[in-house]
Amino acid sequence: MKKIAVVYGGSSHHHRTYKTSEFAKYINRLIPIRELETASLEGVDVLLIPSQTHLGLLEKNVEKIYAFANDGGTVVTLGPQGFDWLPSHKWEFRPTNFWWWLEKDPKSGLVLSAPEHDLFTNYLTLSDATWHQHGVYWPPEKCEVLVSTDDGGAVLYIDRVSTKGTWVNTTLDPDFHYGSYFMPATERFLRGFLPWLVEGQL
Repeated sequence: MKKIAVVYGGSSHHHRTYKTSEFAKYINRLIPIRELETASLEGVDVLLIPSQTHLGLLEKNVEKIYAFANDGGTVVTLGPQGFDWLPSHKWEFRPTNFWWWLEKDPKSGLVLSAPEHDLFTNYLTLSDATWHQHGVYWPPEKCEVLVSTDDGGAVLYIDRVSTKGTWVNTTLDPDFHYGSYFMPATERFLRGFLPWLVEGQL
């Protein structure tokens, strides 16, 4: 069973999602982001960077996060990142359609790119990962794209090629919406995604 540490910003949505909700049981450590620079990551298998993490403090710790990955750790990033610091990827902003589901014959634009993957055979459905999008990643070749847009942009992918560790990057922001008490799909997403990080075939 892998041990998860969350880089904790202390915002209301971080507080609810990672500290007081049913999901807190999957988190072994909350590391305040102001203490990350000097914190020991010994015993941590997965370092999770929540959506809407303080960008200035995050930028100060990029080298430490990369060192964790290059030591064989898994880094998980949720939501679009505010500056380009993820390894070897290209970020493309796209305007968010918050109300696509109210349109006639609504289509989310999302595609399950790897339906045979453990995450989707045992933990999640595409519906659980569907609310809205803020943009896409164009990751390096040989990355494993699990959810994409219908034109091939990555919404959720695994990168085992850019460092000696593993990166799980998604433009989805389930912790923000769940922590803000709206968007039911995000609760379902977290109910599958966090157990997968702990016990799945990552």
